[in-house]
Amino acid sequence: MRWAEKGPRRCGKLSRRQFISMAAGGAGIAAQSIRAGQTVAAEGKWQLRLSTSSIHYKQLPIEEACAEIARLGFEAIDIWSAHTGCPHLDDVLERLGPEGLKEMLAKNKLKLFAFSTYKGGYAKYAELLGKAGGGVAVQGSTKPGEPEELTANMRAFIESLKPLVELAEKYDSYLAIENHGNRLLNTIDSLKAFVDINDSPRLGIALAPYHLQALNASVAKAIDVCGRQLLFFYAWQRAKGAEQLPGVGAADFTPWIAALASVGYRGYVNPFMHGEPEPEVMSEHLAMARDHLKQCYAKVAAG
Repeated sequence: MRWAEKGPRRCGKLSRRQFISMAAGGAGIAAQSIRAGQTVAAEGKWQLRLSTSSIHYKQLPIEEACAEIARLGFEAIDIWSAHTGCPHLDDVLERLGPEGLKEMLAKNKLKLFAFSTYKGGYAKYAELLGKAGGGVAVQGSTKPGEPEELTANMRAFIESLKPLVELAEKYDSYLAIENHGNRLLNTIDSLKAFVDINDSPRLGIALAPYHLQALNASVAKAIDVCGRQLLFFYAWQRAKGAEQLPGVGAADFTPWIAALASVGYRGYVNPFMHGEPEPEVMSEHLAMARDHLKQCYAKVAAG
């Protein structure tokens, strides 16, 4: 879809209902429903699907990280660029290329969910993501500015993303902006502003509960606000060390899983933490996270 031209146009801004209709399967994305994977089963019930991030194994080559993530039973992977020295995405870009990436994922029976491009930015990896089959690219927002200028600042920020959204359209992918402390996309109000202003189904939100909890904000409410514009969900709680992960820390993820089901979230649920331990310890904790999320989903599915 083309961005609306400046100035008043009767059809330039999509209504919320039109946005939901398009994001659900019309106008340019009907055939794919987000490369992240369809999370609604044939019978119409929301299904939990799990991915995790390659940065958890940044000490390992990307091939070994993929093999371990697959061994743990995750269906998909989020590949990180060079944040805190993670080598994976640049290694894929420079050494494997899109065909090599597809072969590696197929060997491990993993799907490509996302590229996390906090370091380097989406544009650097857009062609690789598209040629590898498409997916979600995650990056951050900008400085927050004054609270009373939230709407104007959000509109300007979304306007600044037009070139990246055009790349996402060109390469059959999606751009997700993460909420983060001391950034423009941070509070519930800022999520509302983003959702109200954004009219592209190629652009959405990557939601990190860790940062919402720092504000004592409701994660379930944030999920509801994001609705069908939620493209990536970090199963990540505010804690230290491995307790950031589901089932390791204290948070019960059941209400969050219920909220994801309620909005028909189409991506993978991605257990996540910063401060990665050694691979064996990381795998032990990720297994606990996997099991906890499945238990939460079972509770939600049981009603």
